[in-house]
Amino acid sequence: MKTFKLKQLQIVEFDTDAYKTVHIPLLDGLIINREDVENRWLIEAYTNPELLDYFTALKENNSELIIHVKITTESNELATCITSIIDINPIGDNINVLLLGTMVDQKTEKIEKVLEKLVTEGNRGEDLLNKFKENL
Repeated sequence: MKTFKLKQLQIVEFDTDAYKTVHIPLLDGLIINREDVENRWLIEAYTNPELLDYFTALKENNSELIIHVKITTESNELATCITSIIDINPIGDNINVLLLGTMVDQKTEKIEKVLEKLVTEGNRGEDLLNKFKENL
């Protein structure tokens, strides 16, 4: 396994007329390449307790999430992952959110164009996620 510093986390929301990204303020975070046969990554985001309801709702309403992450340094490109929230834990006065998923091998800019096209075509919710996976 290889462990990297998580520098930025954005959640892609696509239940509205246009998809948007929600920047998650990080207090700390790690991203771990599990190097398993499924090429899964574990993302640990340590953040503010005010986001507990937001993450709880995401966990209850979505089986999978598209996220953008920046790894190691702020100057790196954003990487895109298809993930699921596997756990949310209180740690001291803050929360820790664990996500497990796979890295998508395309540039974020290209992925954003695919999402914009699918949303413009009228895809929403689970339909949008399924069409997005098909287009990868």
